[in-house]
Amino acid sequence: MTVYRGNPDAVRALVQPDRVHRDLYINQELFELEQEHFFANTWNYAGHDSQIPNTGDYLTVDIAGQPLIVVRHSDGSVRVMMNRCSHKGSRLVSEPCGNTGKFFRCPYHAWTFKTDGSMLGIPLRAGYEGTALRETEAWQGLVTVPNVRLHRGFIFVRLSAEGPGFEEYFGDSLSSIDNMADRSPEGQLEIAGGCLRFVHQCNWKMFVENLNDTMHPMVAHESSAGTAKAMWAGQPADAPKPMAIEQFVPFASDYRFFDDMGVRVFANGHSFSGVHFSIHSKYSALPDYDAAMQAAYGPERAAQILGLTRHNTVYYPNLTIKGAIQAIRVVRPIAADRTIIESWTFRLKGAPPELLQRTTTYSRLINSPFSVVGHDDLHAYRGIQIGLKASGNDWISLHRNYDPSEIGQRDLTVNGTSEISMRNQYQAWLRYMTATL
Repeated sequence: MTVYRGNPDAVRALVQPDRVHRDLYINQELFELEQEHFFANTWNYAGHDSQIPNTGDYLTVDIAGQPLIVVRHSDGSVRVMMNRCSHKGSRLVSEPCGNTGKFFRCPYHAWTFKTDGSMLGIPLRAGYEGTALRETEAWQGLVTVPNVRLHRGFIFVRLSAEGPGFEEYFGDSLSSIDNMADRSPEGQLEIAGGCLRFVHQCNWKMFVENLNDTMHPMVAHESSAGTAKAMWAGQPADAPKPMAIEQFVPFASDYRFFDDMGVRVFANGHSFSGVHFSIHSKYSALPDYDAAMQAAYGPERAAQILGLTRHNTVYYPNLTIKGAIQAIRVVRPIAADRTIIESWTFRLKGAPPELLQRTTTYSRLINSPFSVVGHDDLHAYRGIQIGLKASGNDWISLHRNYDPSEIGQRDLTVNGTSEISMRNQYQAWLRYMTATL
């Protein structure tokens, strides 16, 4: 068995231009190195500022294997800190979200910290007089994460002190978030409802790859979406479609449909499918919403915003969004063969309630633990995780539509069934994985 810790050459050998080694999916040591290096060196989605609207509101999240607190400070800014008391190391807050008031109080010895992480108080402080406490890290308070950026309400963090800047890392891929926010007549989004959260028995990369893999829908979803398509067959062309049929049936489209959609890749592993159109392109019009958008933006700009119906945008490595349906999924890796996937829905401020109904219906039908379509994918992921243990072939093919000239391209649009988005992800994985290895 190959040892990867302290062996960057062995890690580099895992990624070739048109194929990758199976250890990327099944090796636990490699998974742990990913947490320490790859995830720490990249910009990761931590949450949305609508989840913490008031002073003292917080949410907790793990990124790169590190427990974090995201909190609304007294000056209105968003701060991110390690969820660790500077005294004995106790986790400060254990709930996924809440309001801490004006300070955090450790549940073990009651040390307190302001919402910017600075020290506030220590019980029986006189007991530390004459000691070196003030010269230690403990006196400095909570460890803060300096690299925090908000974009249209989306909160991103980079844990490593060194690495690419926010704009450098995401570049023009941010246009998908912009379009999602612009779909609100007020230009603002807010998290609506709770989170659909469940464990996928697979490596996190399988889920991320699958989002822009357009060679699988007509195969994996033949039973679910295919059944919906068969049920609706024979209906008049002008018959109003139930929302579930509108959302299910496009998954049963043919190869030509998905190939013609197109895929665009950016530097650092980001990509989206649906350059020209997508499975969301033919949803029924909502006159009240269209009127609100035209009043807010004017007819021409409103048409531009609503005409952009991208399928899935991957913000590598842990955020995926569907701007046209106002839904996101967040990747939370927990082991080489286990990944938590969170599904969140958004309300478009100023939009009629039918938009949120469309979003929640989609999330329930496609993304929830009770989904029909989603379980097709879960079955495939689990099958891959098991199958990769078979000996005799250590490699995963990514050859479809491979062109050597694509290597190093920062912005490229190709046919929709190309495996270029996966190849692009692994080039980014290799770069950031080995930057500090």
